[in-house]
Amino acid sequence: MPLTCRGRVRGLEPSRGDIDDALGKFSLTLIDTLDTLALLNKTVEFEEAVRRVVADVRLDNDIVVSVFETNIRVLGGLLGGHSMAVMLKESGRMVWYQDELLHMAKDLGLRLLPAFNTSSGLPYPRVNLRYGVRGPETRTGTETDTCTACAGTIILEFAALSRFTGDPTFEAHARRALDFLWEKRQRHSNLVGTTINIHSGEWVRRDSGVGAGIDSYYEYLMKAYILLGDDRFLQRFNTHYASIMKYISQPPLLLDVHIHKPLLPARTWMDSLLAFFPGLQVLKGDIQPAIETHEMLYQVTKKHNFLPEAFTTDFRVHWAQHPLRPEFAESTYFLYKATRDPYYLEVGRTILENLNRFARVPCGFAAMKDVRTGSHEDRMDSFFLAEMFKYLFLLFAEEEDLHFNVEDYVFTTEAHLLPLSLSTASNSQAPPLLDDSNFEWTCPNTRLLFPDPAFPRNLREPIRSAVDKSCPHPTTHRNYNSNKMSLSSSLQAVSAVAAEDGMRFMQEMMELSSQQQKEQLPPRAVQIVSHPFFGRVVLTAGPAQFGMDLSKSSSGVRGFVTVAEPYKGCSELSNGEIVAGRIALLQRGQCMFAEKARHIQKAGAIGGIVIDDNEGSSSDTAPLFQMAGDGRNTDDVTLPLLFLFHKEGNILLEALKENREVEVLLSDKARDRGERLSKTVRRHEYEKKLFEQPQRTSYFLPTDLTREDYGTCYKKVLQNNSLQLDYNWN
Repeated sequence: MPLTCRGRVRGLEPSRGDIDDALGKFSLTLIDTLDTLALLNKTVEFEEAVRRVVADVRLDNDIVVSVFETNIRVLGGLLGGHSMAVMLKESGRMVWYQDELLHMAKDLGLRLLPAFNTSSGLPYPRVNLRYGVRGPETRTGTETDTCTACAGTIILEFAALSRFTGDPTFEAHARRALDFLWEKRQRHSNLVGTTINIHSGEWVRRDSGVGAGIDSYYEYLMKAYILLGDDRFLQRFNTHYASIMKYISQPPLLLDVHIHKPLLPARTWMDSLLAFFPGLQVLKGDIQPAIETHEMLYQVTKKHNFLPEAFTTDFRVHWAQHPLRPEFAESTYFLYKATRDPYYLEVGRTILENLNRFARVPCGFAAMKDVRTGSHEDRMDSFFLAEMFKYLFLLFAEEEDLHFNVEDYVFTTEAHLLPLSLSTASNSQAPPLLDDSNFEWTCPNTRLLFPDPAFPRNLREPIRSAVDKSCPHPTTHRNYNSNKMSLSSSLQAVSAVAAEDGMRFMQEMMELSSQQQKEQLPPRAVQIVSHPFFGRVVLTAGPAQFGMDLSKSSSGVRGFVTVAEPYKGCSELSNGEIVAGRIALLQRGQCMFAEKARHIQKAGAIGGIVIDDNEGSSSDTAPLFQMAGDGRNTDDVTLPLLFLFHKEGNILLEALKENREVEVLLSDKARDRGERLSKTVRRHEYEKKLFEQPQRTSYFLPTDLTREDYGTCYKKVLQNNSLQLDYNWN
């Protein structure tokens, strides 16, 4: 906790939800950083850290942890530390070391194994380190779903553990999980979904991409081939990769699709975890799209100083948090290794300078709560030291800076070092012989691929221009200077929203096993049913992934609208007595959508409409926007919440300005508008209004009434008013 200058101990600090499942009272940051110390040639510090881990760390704690996070951070950290200790011992240092870290790794592996006791072989997302997953004392084992990456990012650590110890059990379980995921791929698209039922194997979320929830599954297929030499992993990776490039890759973008309808986009934004993918493409040997996607990410980074947790296809901030993720630095390192283009050294310098300028605080580096305002969060995740430091050091390191050959190791997804010599270690499962002609086996020589040094630059230029045109300038950030905050006046704020402090945004996206995100939902409708609209105006609205499901309501929710005070709805409403029984209008920004919903629900509202604060946005030009939860359980939200872009929201606000009362119907757009209101009732309402306004010379009638309905209105008006009206069906 770099702002309060103390460690985060689970149970002593307020719970942050699923994000805390990475903490198991096992000195997470110390273990995750072991091989970083060794790589940076901090031999004395490394040896001292190993002694502390061996002496002080306990793994039998009665605590529920994430299987995925514990595997990549703790088991991977112990194995990486063991690899470095063995290497140092062979060179005459740390001669006292007797595989203590490896013994701890096996102990931890045995504590994770109960999670794999499922009919499918896919692990439970959580396990109790002391009691496993069965029985009430475990406080877990009731989950049914896990993310694809959670189940598919085990093989490197478990196979290494098996080959270090000679016990094939661990590798066998990891292989079984990977085999099951491969069998459950969608056979037409050859893509996998984001979340899967660990018992039935049914896909719970059928959206597919290369970011959060799936990312390291693809990474581990490729790296399992590199580490273990099993051709099956490369075959599977190449099959998936061909589909990724066919459906998901839209250079320089990488957009999620539906596995059963891969030509149909699943969302209109990208998450920052996909920044690892250019690095994986380098390992694959597909350099050109790697250059293009990386350049897009770099331009977005330059606009906001950090890569936002999620950003839209027009490169605007979607989720403003940045927890110091290392994936972009990782891809920068791999691209430099592949091309030796000094441009990537400049990229690395930008990353380094921004970290020192905006994230460095007296007790470490603080995550960004909002990249637009520069506000901090009191967290420095262990992956920052485990990964970011390694990749930046390797990017700038000269050959003499490295005291061992990094090429003799493979990096896990947490950047832990596993020796390639494990491929010759004992393996109980001999891989089958495959036809070499079925897929590519080698990476191309980049000198032959790019004989012209200007070629990479020519790839980057159009992408830089595209981002410049779409993306706003960076906002003012806070800098730490002698423990005081100062404003960087040379940077220009995007909008008033960008100047707000205390933004609360989505918790860590990797915790997809919580299932807060659901299937992509169809659009909804906000229909103005009161005078003088009577259902003629239907506004396309985005749904929420929580609250009342309007598609299951035969009548929708109908009520009069009222602007909430405060308009953002991020605190208790001051006009709660007016909002009660009505549909509240709110403005996007400053807090999570679920928080807005809870505040208006507490005030007694029957529904809510969130209006975009991005001036000029419209459903005519922007893809459907779907409101996500806040990373916590949202079952307490029972009212419907819909989202209107700025243009549609203004129509509703103007109607409220011109008319004392405006009544709307929140509904499922898929149903016919004629079902919303009885045509007879609407016709009589219209006749009444026509009689009350004899001076009018023209009348707007509902477009879904029949010719006879119009005729009836026309005749009654003529009977009651001595007016000569031009009745025209068109």
